[in-house]
Amino acid sequence: MNRIVRIASILALAMSVATGALAASISGEVKKIDEGAGKITLKHGPAKSLGMEEPMTMVYRVKDPALLKQVKVGDKVTFEAEEAASGYTVTKIEKAK
Repeated sequence: MNRIVRIASILALAMSVATGALAASISGEVKKIDEGAGKITLKHGPAKSLGMEEPMTMVYRVKDPALLKQVKVGDKVTFEAEEAASGYTVTKIEKAK
């Protein structure tokens, strides 16, 4: 029974890695917030978890509009994002420490 539990745990971890559940944080700066559209413009360094090797400024959708209330233009932030059919979406954002 222990062997089955161990194998199930390993498979669950592998699935979370494969689906991007262990996303890397990206450092950036808030350039613009559009609460009405649920979008944020971020200037950031390379985002290798998204396949972006060069620094850039980009507009992202936000998964939860409440995320936009946590930051303001000019804030240095760390964020996580994922690629979706509708474009890139910020799933987590917080002010940098």
